[in-house]
Amino acid sequence: MLSPIQVLCSDITTLSLEPEPFASYTEADIISTVEFNHTGELLATGDKGGRVVIFQREPESKTEPFSQGEYNVYSTFQSHEPEFDYLKSLEIEEKINKIRWLPQQNAAHFLLSTNDKTIKLWKVSERDKRPEGYNLKDEEGRIKDMSTVTSLQVPVLKPMDLMVEVSPRRVFANAHTYHVNSISVNSDYETYMSADDLRINLWHLDITDRSFNIVDIKPANMEDLTEVITAAEFHPHHCNLFVYSSSKGTLRLCDMREAALCDKHSKLFEEPEDPSARSFFSEIISSVSDVKFSHSGRYLLTRDYLTAKVWDLNMESKPLETYQVHDYLRSKLCSLYENDCIFDKFECAWNGSDSVIMTGAYNNFFRMFDRNTKRDVTLEASRESSKPRAVLKPRRVCAAGGKRRKDDISVDSLDFTKKILHTAWHPNENIIAIAATNNLYIFQDKLNSEMH
Repeated sequence: MLSPIQVLCSDITTLSLEPEPFASYTEADIISTVEFNHTGELLATGDKGGRVVIFQREPESKTEPFSQGEYNVYSTFQSHEPEFDYLKSLEIEEKINKIRWLPQQNAAHFLLSTNDKTIKLWKVSERDKRPEGYNLKDEEGRIKDMSTVTSLQVPVLKPMDLMVEVSPRRVFANAHTYHVNSISVNSDYETYMSADDLRINLWHLDITDRSFNIVDIKPANMEDLTEVITAAEFHPHHCNLFVYSSSKGTLRLCDMREAALCDKHSKLFEEPEDPSARSFFSEIISSVSDVKFSHSGRYLLTRDYLTAKVWDLNMESKPLETYQVHDYLRSKLCSLYENDCIFDKFECAWNGSDSVIMTGAYNNFFRMFDRNTKRDVTLEASRESSKPRAVLKPRRVCAAGGKRRKDDISVDSLDFTKKILHTAWHPNENIIAIAATNNLYIFQDKLNSEMH
């Protein structure tokens, strides 16, 4: 039996969404978030133009055995529009910062989407029947002349072509002074939290006109500000626990049972700094760009600029595991600072069994690390490898001055404009979604696909 990293290392196949060669794109087309729903049957992406595109997995076909697992466009809608804050004379971008699905309770699906300021709850539902035979309305929906109504009839539902309807159910606005960077649905399925640079708010999904401030790190004098909140997430099983990360590289686990305002954390996860390794860039590269609870709830996965770390909730002093994502960039930090790449915020993801982690890098590369075997692999999401059922080949970056093998890529030839910031892993299967600029790549474990 091959381990997930061995399978994914050599046998990922592209499922769908093959991009057109050399297709031009605008800033609005750049994908800014990717998220599977709780079953993995739906996949949502948001972009800088404020649009949300939902993909649905195709059911297995007896005539086309390889079609199972393909994701096709299910619905597209405009979630946010550009706005202007007249009080502060600031433009509010329409860019979708985060999407989070709510667990499905009935035939409809619900998701939260947010830009910098406003969070919206959307309902996604299907309609394949339409009512006909109204007594007081004609087929166009106009009110009939009452004098023409001579008999009563019972309206009936007639079949129609399937239509996917997306409607806004709630708008949660005016609660954030700073830019929203995270939203997370609680395991009680009634509340969720939203985090900006300095505050975290707790919302009830049915109440839009008020929220409770549960974390506030804003100092009385802004000149005393030393860190900001970079990400936040609820525990997957305990509705009272949540974690938030900071630009100083720390994680704070908070328990809402202790106090209404969680300014005092229950646990502080922080790795002691090595004084000998300190440099001008130390604080910038230690900033945590993403934090994710494992599915079991026992571990935390974090991503900073150069590494991915796994923390045990029972051990605050140091990470359980540290993985070097692109250590060959250490010698390039000066130029990465000058072109602002050092501030890029890479996300990270767990596989369904918490045994493999994934995160993005530059040159359209993404990295996978097997926690059991300690093996790792670099793969590329590119047009060349995006042909349906093509097999991905492992890539290797050669550090400056290092020995170079055939097919190795020199660190000097990496394209820093091609970056994979947003990734998602199917909750149960070895299917991953990779956002590379304006293209969405979906890869599947080849062995699993051949079993269908």
